[in-house]
Amino acid sequence: MARERKFSTDDLYRATKQLLLQNGYEGFSFSLLAEDLDISRGAIYKYFDNREELIINFMKYEMNIFLEELKQIERYDSFEGKLTYLMDLIFKNSTIPQLIEIGQRIPLNEKVKKGIFELENLHLVMYKYLQGFIEQGRKEQRFRDSVPDPLILGVIFQSILIPNHHGISQSEWVRSIKEVLCYGFLK
Repeated sequence: MARERKFSTDDLYRATKQLLLQNGYEGFSFSLLAEDLDISRGAIYKYFDNREELIINFMKYEMNIFLEELKQIERYDSFEGKLTYLMDLIFKNSTIPQLIEIGQRIPLNEKVKKGIFELENLHLVMYKYLQGFIEQGRKEQRFRDSVPDPLILGVIFQSILIPNHHGISQSEWVRSIKEVLCYGFLK
C-alpha cells in the first residue's frame, strides 16, 4: 500500500485560495486540489466532507490571519499611522472581495451555516478592533460627526475595489486613496 504524502493546513489553504481565485467556486474541486498538492482526493476527504465545508474553513482561516494582522494597528499611536497601516493591510489582502463573492455562492447546509455564523462573529471581532481607530479619528476630529461609523469603514474597505486602469504604482495608489479619504477631492 502506498504511503500518503503529508500536507500542512497552510499548504492546503494556500492551494485552495489559488484554485478558487483561478477557477471560481464552480471550477473548484477536490480533484484539482489533490492534483495541485500531489495527494489523493481521499486524503482531503479525511478532513472535509465536501468542498463547501473546506471553503468555509479556509475563509475562517484567512479571516483569523487578517485579524492577527489587524491587531497590530494598536502599535500606532497616531490616527495617521493607524490609517496608513489599515490601508496597507487592506491592499495587501486585495483578493478579499473576490473571495467574499465566491463564499456567497456556497450552497447552505448545516456545517456551512455554522461556519458562516462563525465568520460573522469574526467580522464582529474585526469591527471591535476598528472601533478604536474610529474613536481616535472622532476624538481628533478627523471624521465629520454626521457620517456614521459603518459608512466610514465601508468606504475605507471598498476603496480596494477602485480599479487602477492606468497602472499607477501600488504605493502611489494607496497614498492617493488615503489622501482622498482624509481630505477629499477638492482643494
